[in-house]
Amino acid sequence: MTQVLKLWPLLTATHHYDKSLSTRNVDAGKIIQAPILAYLIETKNGRILYDVGCDYAKISDTEKAAHYYNTEYFPFGAPNMQEEQRLPHHFVRLGLTPADIDVVFLGHLHFDHAGGLCDVCGATGHQPEVHVQKDELDAAHYATKTGEEVAYFDDEVVSQSNWKIMQGEYDIVPGVRAISSPGHTPGHMSLLIELPHSSPIILAGDAADLQENISQEIAPGLCWRNQDELAVSSIRKLKQLAVETKAQLWPNHDMNFWKSLKQFPEFYH
Repeated sequence: MTQVLKLWPLLTATHHYDKSLSTRNVDAGKIIQAPILAYLIETKNGRILYDVGCDYAKISDTEKAAHYYNTEYFPFGAPNMQEEQRLPHHFVRLGLTPADIDVVFLGHLHFDHAGGLCDVCGATGHQPEVHVQKDELDAAHYATKTGEEVAYFDDEVVSQSNWKIMQGEYDIVPGVRAISSPGHTPGHMSLLIELPHSSPIILAGDAADLQENISQEIAPGLCWRNQDELAVSSIRKLKQLAVETKAQLWPNHDMNFWKSLKQFPEFYH
């Protein structure tokens, strides 16, 4: 039986960029606005965060933004992130603090999904478990060392002593299952959430940025070492899992889809 009680989608920032960064080789030159989301899951056994958004300091500080979002590598600049969109502000509205988060589950280690760890880990001396796949962490270390990909999160300020390095699929708690969905990155993970009073939800993460990725089986714009087929295979896997479990499959950076969801502090249960 599921231990899940509630699920909140959290808007942490938005970003304007070329649509082909979400739909591989499709609609180059078309600029879209995309939400950058995190998800808070309350269970009978604690609270889980799926992704943590961006590092606000690297966006709000002009010098840091110029360094971390150098236009040579980020032609569309930094995301638009307001102070009130930082995770602690969402928590306050629910009567929580970062110390109330028990597990941070990182779908992958790109800056817009792992950068906000600094707002959750260590700010009050609290260290939640941080779950990440071994293949993902190895790729991030390699990318940082070689400069192969600049989108990976890299911050020595965040301690990794509390990280749990995982391999493959597993249950975080009953009703919350980590699902392997590589392609966008080598260790990318989606999340299957069984709600107590409504249909299950699969958070695709960046396995599917847009609804179009799902419906037309288009790979994300960025695929690890150009492994398009691996990315499409993961989309098909998630679609099949959605059929088998009668789940909704949620894309991760689709503004129109996000607007159709319950808006914080409303929740799913």
